[in-house]
Amino acid sequence: MARYITLLQFTDQGAKHVKQSTARAHAFDQLAAKAGVQVEGQYWTMGQCDGVLILCAESEKKILHLLTELAALGNVRTRTMQAFVDKEFDEIISR
Repeated sequence: MARYITLLQFTDQGAKHVKQSTARAHAFDQLAAKAGVQVEGQYWTMGQCDGVLILCAESEKKILHLLTELAALGNVRTRTMQAFVDKEFDEIISR
């Protein structure tokens, strides 16, 4: 199972329409479900980043494709990193 954590920063467009942010997030949930991606968590944050997504799917390509669609909407910039649970990480380091 592929899992990614994505840090979000509002673009000028996203900040200008910040009051619609939660509605856009719910629309993203629907887009993710259609793409075969599970949204494990979606959080708004204060500080260096404006939000965090935790996404999971059978294929990393599904997640990365979904994130390109999100970026194309123009409301956020993304920084994405792959994440592993303990058993997955143990497999990686035991090779």
